[in-house]
Amino acid sequence: MQKVKVMIVDDHEMVRLGIKSYLLTEDGIEFLGEAKSGNEAVQLAKIYKPDVILMDLLMDDGNGFDATEKILSFHGSCKIIILTSYYDDEKVFPAIEAGAHSYLLKTASAEEVTSAIYKAAKGEAVIASKVADKMMTRFRPQERKPHEDLTTREFEVLTCLGEGMTNQEISEVLYIGIKTVKTHVSNILSKLGVADRTQAAIYANRNGILYKKE
Repeated sequence: MQKVKVMIVDDHEMVRLGIKSYLLTEDGIEFLGEAKSGNEAVQLAKIYKPDVILMDLLMDDGNGFDATEKILSFHGSCKIIILTSYYDDEKVFPAIEAGAHSYLLKTASAEEVTSAIYKAAKGEAVIASKVADKMMTRFRPQERKPHEDLTTREFEVLTCLGEGMTNQEISEVLYIGIKTVKTHVSNILSKLGVADRTQAAIYANRNGILYKKE
């Protein structure tokens, strides 16, 4: 079976040494080389053309985000596995957008990192659970709020209710009949799931639905 050609990119020598030592024991992996910065990684990738790169994110002389994007621009088949200590939104999503194939944390075991390398070579992505949770939260459809189902006129009436206006005042402000106002108010209460106009007014204020004077 053809070996997976791997390169390591990390600005900490001990991290590189530890990963390298383990990878050298794997029969299915060919260790190509290591880089201590993003810019150095780009240059070595041009020479070695690795199948998989273990990439740190925050480094001097070129970060992992830019290095990932640059490497994939000339070696698109390379699978880049982010291996970092960070899993906040400001790191995760820019890395994914740059083209990272997988995202692991440095708390991962050597076996988990090795498994991710083999999976990446087969096109399978591995995402650390903490990172996956963030991705699910970000891309999960947001629940619609009740007032989003109001018609334009009902929304206008709700803004008036938020100001504590009476039906007569709403009628005069919106130039509609009292009967029409009552119908809109009834529909609003039903759609918002509130008992009366006072609760509707409270809802309007809590959600920043304010009456705008012309």
